[in-house]
Amino acid sequence: MQLRAWLVPEHRTEAITDPGERRAVVIEIVIVLAVTLGLSGLRSLLSLLDSLLRPEPLSDQQVAINVPQAADQLLDLLRQLTSAAQLFAWGVLGLYLLWRAGIGLRRVGLDRDRLGRDALGGAGLAALIGIPGLGLYFIARAVGANLTVLPSTLDDTWWRPIVLTIAAAANAWAEEVLVVGYLITRLRQLGWRENRSLVAAAALRGSYHLYQGFGGFVGNFVMGLVFGRVWQRTNRLWPLVIAHTLLDVVAFVGYALLSGKVSWLS
Repeated sequence: MQLRAWLVPEHRTEAITDPGERRAVVIEIVIVLAVTLGLSGLRSLLSLLDSLLRPEPLSDQQVAINVPQAADQLLDLLRQLTSAAQLFAWGVLGLYLLWRAGIGLRRVGLDRDRLGRDALGGAGLAALIGIPGLGLYFIARAVGANLTVLPSTLDDTWWRPIVLTIAAAANAWAEEVLVVGYLITRLRQLGWRENRSLVAAAALRGSYHLYQGFGGFVGNFVMGLVFGRVWQRTNRLWPLVIAHTLLDVVAFVGYALLSGKVSWLS
């Protein structure tokens, strides 16, 4: 019974029955995804198709995540911060729309009552996902199903580790708030069963990583299943944000510091 309760959690949000309200929620979801991560998923798919049409195999191609955005260092810093601000704003948009619907921060697990436990849970979740995820990446590259991912190609400046850390937090905030807290909550209100909404959210997470290759999709889809289920069972979003931030900080900053010094990173 305990295993079944974990696999098939109970609904925590009452479904909307009014047809007009349901239609409004559907329209809202479409608009939010169209201007945020859904559009990123479409761009990522097109990027993968472009890579597949090239003569060289995927494993011989490279894709960078954090890249210079201006020749001048100060302008590059400002543009990097602007990109991070956009991601933070995406997450705030999702929270604002939930708040307008009567669903506050506590309902999605972003209150400050258990930050210590949330931090420990986030660290454990990062360890659970990080090591297998790295292994999956190398396997996908070895079988030619993934591009070589360069977490950062930023110049070696004093602000590089700071910007990469901010970018990691921004990515984590936008993805976990929108894909888990916002989307699954809205799908619950539409009457979707928990497993169905979980798979939909995980597929969205995988879609905007398709630019990395098929391994990027699979790895992030599995991560989405784990993160989404943890949230469905605990109703705590902070551990997901913390775990995702830690994973990206290690990937972004670690790569920037070790690139050229450790052979298997290239």
